[in-house]
Amino acid sequence: MNLRRRKERLSSVLFDRDFRWYQVGAQTVTWWAFTLLTLAPLVRTFYVPGVAPRDFHDGEPVDIKAVKLTSSRTQLPYEYYSLPFCKPDSVVYKGENLGEVLRGDRIVNTLYSVEMNKDKKCEVVCGSKKLSLEESKLVAERIQEEYYVHLIADNLPVATRLEFYPNREAGGEEQSKDVVKDVQFEHGYRLGFVDNNKFYLHNHLSFILYFHREKQEEGEVHNYRVVRFEVVPQSVKAEDLKASATEKTCVLPEASDSHAMEIDPNVENEVLFSYSVHWEESEVKWASRWDTYLTMSDVQIHWFSIVNSVVVVFFLSGEEPETLTI
Repeated sequence: MNLRRRKERLSSVLFDRDFRWYQVGAQTVTWWAFTLLTLAPLVRTFYVPGVAPRDFHDGEPVDIKAVKLTSSRTQLPYEYYSLPFCKPDSVVYKGENLGEVLRGDRIVNTLYSVEMNKDKKCEVVCGSKKLSLEESKLVAERIQEEYYVHLIADNLPVATRLEFYPNREAGGEEQSKDVVKDVQFEHGYRLGFVDNNKFYLHNHLSFILYFHREKQEEGEVHNYRVVRFEVVPQSVKAEDLKASATEKTCVLPEASDSHAMEIDPNVENEVLFSYSVHWEESEVKWASRWDTYLTMSDVQIHWFSIVNSVVVVFFLSGEEPETLTI
């Protein structure tokens, strides 16, 4: 009889303990659920650090920064200012994370002056530059190795638009209603090109930037966000740009009236770097601005960076390789 009462008392104690733990657990779950529901309206304002959208006002500066030079032929990235581009008096390098270091990125400021929603027809980056014999050889060598130049605006990489007409017959006339245009993009822009064993430098850049206008209450100042960054590189002889002697302006000639900027590796060359800016409004929102870049047809596979990353991961793993016994 006493044994039966002891069992009943023990069962009662265990039940009370489990019930109290259940109450504590239920209260904890309820508290966390309440907290999450309270913070739910704030989720739309949360972003991963470093990638939060930046709002620009009309006329506010938009920094154009250089990243690196890359080539699918050599697989070796180079720093932007390893070539004689126009260089600011104070060169400032951006702090980089591990991924950027492994990719060979060296983000640095440039002399390109861009303002939100303000077009520029033609502006000189810096005065006329005289390339030494060594610099001329280096530029020609990088052009021959098919190097690309990479820039960013508001952390958005520049891209070159490529238009293809897959259903157009070779040598046939274009039929406007029948031709299908396929638009693709590639990262960066070509440093130059080779034609008849001569080297030509892309010394004029036509920047095309797209912005999305954020909705504002009536009477408030409009906010703009950069959603695409394109470039059209051109090779224009320095004399054809007709740069002003007193101002930083120039005149971009028509394609039929200009000559390409040739770089002769055997002599010193005089180069004039220039650029133009054109803004367009876009319906693409900031959250979708990477969609175009993720579907790029990028012809460059950077095997050097890939192998470098694999080697680093292998050594960081700290695992000893297995011994194969034959």
